[in-house]
Amino acid sequence: MQAALENLPYVEQRDGTYWVSGTRVSLDSVVQAFWSGQTPESTAQSFPTLSLEQVYGAIAFYLAQRSEIDPYLARGRAELEAARDATRTKDLAFHTKLAAIKRS
Repeated sequence: MQAALENLPYVEQRDGTYWVSGTRVSLDSVVQAFWSGQTPESTAQSFPTLSLEQVYGAIAFYLAQRSEIDPYLARGRAELEAARDATRTKDLAFHTKLAAIKRS
């Protein structure tokens, strides 16, 4: 089954990142929508460049490849958190002001 999914054109890897084939929509975005409870139909509406078939195909790819994709997603989340922390540290005064504004 895995080999059959690899031949479907729904997901491609470019520069170490997974994308819905032929688009600028990351697999991460589709998976995030899936895990947050969005239906494939609402995900397709959120990303007008995707067809409903592409959304279902990307979700099917993810579910079939979870052992590979879940660690990839975890690395991406860790990198994002590290970048956020670095930004906060670099300009602490700005982020302190921003947090105060959000609280009020």
